[in-house]
Amino acid sequence: MGQFFKFIFASCLGTTLAIFALFGILAGVAGSMGKSADKVKIKANSVLKLSLSDPIPEKTGNVAQSAMDFQSFSTDPALGLNDILEAISNAKENDNIKGIYLELSNPAAGMATMSKVRDALEDFKSDGKFIVAYGNNYTQSEYYMASVADKVYLNPAGGLQMSGFAAQVPFFKEMLDRWGIKAQVFYAGKFKSATEPFRRKNMSEENRLQVREYLDENYDMFLEDMAKNRGKTVAELKKVADGLLVREAQDAVTYGLVDELAYKDQVLSKLRDRLGLEDDDKIEALSLKKYHKGMNKKTDFKIKDKIAVIYAEGSIVDGEGESGSIGGDRYGKMIRKIREDDKVKAIVLRVNSGGGSGLASEVIWRELVKAKEDGKNVVISMGDVAASGGYYIACEGDKIFAEPNTITGSIGVFGLLPTLDKFMEDEVGITFDTVKTGRYAVTGSPFYELNSDEGKIIQQSVDNFYDYFLKRVADGREMTREQVDEIAQGRVWTGKKAKSLGLVDELGGLEDAIAAAAELAELENYRIKEYPQTKEPLQQFLDQLSGKETTKAMLKAEMGDELYRYYEYAKEIKNMQGVQARMPFMIEIQ
Repeated sequence: MGQFFKFIFASCLGTTLAIFALFGILAGVAGSMGKSADKVKIKANSVLKLSLSDPIPEKTGNVAQSAMDFQSFSTDPALGLNDILEAISNAKENDNIKGIYLELSNPAAGMATMSKVRDALEDFKSDGKFIVAYGNNYTQSEYYMASVADKVYLNPAGGLQMSGFAAQVPFFKEMLDRWGIKAQVFYAGKFKSATEPFRRKNMSEENRLQVREYLDENYDMFLEDMAKNRGKTVAELKKVADGLLVREAQDAVTYGLVDELAYKDQVLSKLRDRLGLEDDDKIEALSLKKYHKGMNKKTDFKIKDKIAVIYAEGSIVDGEGESGSIGGDRYGKMIRKIREDDKVKAIVLRVNSGGGSGLASEVIWRELVKAKEDGKNVVISMGDVAASGGYYIACEGDKIFAEPNTITGSIGVFGLLPTLDKFMEDEVGITFDTVKTGRYAVTGSPFYELNSDEGKIIQQSVDNFYDYFLKRVADGREMTREQVDEIAQGRVWTGKKAKSLGLVDELGGLEDAIAAAAELAELENYRIKEYPQTKEPLQQFLDQLSGKETTKAMLKAEMGDELYRYYEYAKEIKNMQGVQARMPFMIEIQ
């Protein structure tokens, strides 16, 4: 009996402590939120400090839950691209902000996003304000951003990576063969290489060609931007990269990539000199998030006419999806509600997606068509990626805008069915038998290999959806099916090339798309309404306490960003259902 009471006491004590701990955590979050609600005062002679260490979503806070910094109870969501650009533009006009200090930490963004931020920094300098950059080390993406600065400093013991672009594609076929797992692959489009990792051990010639062309175009744009700011030619920068000539810090100075080697305290001393401060004076520095919070943004609700800006970013998935993904059902309902709102006169769809579920893409496409039938203009703005399913949902736009280095196209589809019978028998000792009422009753089961008739049926389904895709593009772009097929086949294009092919109308950003939507709808006064609505910080934090989200965050912390991306990619493939319209590879700039 004594043991029983001791057990009950221990259980109650544990529960009580857990409750107190939870209350303590929530109190910390509430306190943090209270502080964040305080009005931010921007003092005279201040500097804006940019690290760009957070992921940069299209819309503020629209990221997967595991990206939230729950360990430090951060309640500030990751700033979206448009808010970052707006903050930099606002700082340019703010007399209290004298300059920008860049201390970058591996910007988590694609080329189109980074080039937009870089353009905003370039514009910031146009009124005579300064930008200073410092790094212990510079990756290529960090240096791309830092090179816009008036002065670029590097730690004397640091380094600078300038080695060129590369696309690394993982191939799983040999691993699957060793495990006795057969990937049954069906695809339409000779450049549709998303299935190659499961059926080959290396790139096909078609895939190698499209990746080469994409890398070369983007690399040239990358070098042109840096050459302009550093007073170099593209050829000179290519020579440095091809020879890996920056091997120690001094080399970066020798080849004109860095202005001076200095320690951080020395750079801060130079920063004080620019601000007219004494050695012991504190530098008033504000983070981008804090500055954005202090901006006096007002919406004039007296203006009735609205332009709905819908941010579609992440993988296109069936069902509702989560933050940072495009759930076909969720976005279908969202667009339906928007098109039924008489105050919404036009829709701008901002796409940053490499695609995903073909069915979910069709659901979203259909609602956009209905919006046009209801008299609303639809304008598309493409971000880093608007390819495959991302292009499927974009092709019906009255006008399509892309950045020069947007990845788009990839008009092709595929299906993938794994066969696990041999793996289950050899590795686990489980075999399967069946009784069925029809010839195709187990078609699609992972425990039975498809026969030739079943394979033909599935391939026909994939071919049919490819025809759907071609028709959607042909109708949206006012081209013939044959014209689309010639530039489709799953091939990836840059935004610049896509414009010359007729897949894109204009090169430009979100602000250009909004202006075009206003012009098409003949609006002079309007206000912007953004979708989807993102969760409040406290709700995001509470979601983190669920086992699923905590596990995801722990996995990311343990594996690191680079390996975790491959894990997420493999998981997406595992969860695929039906025909897929998905990007064929992952490209990152280190």
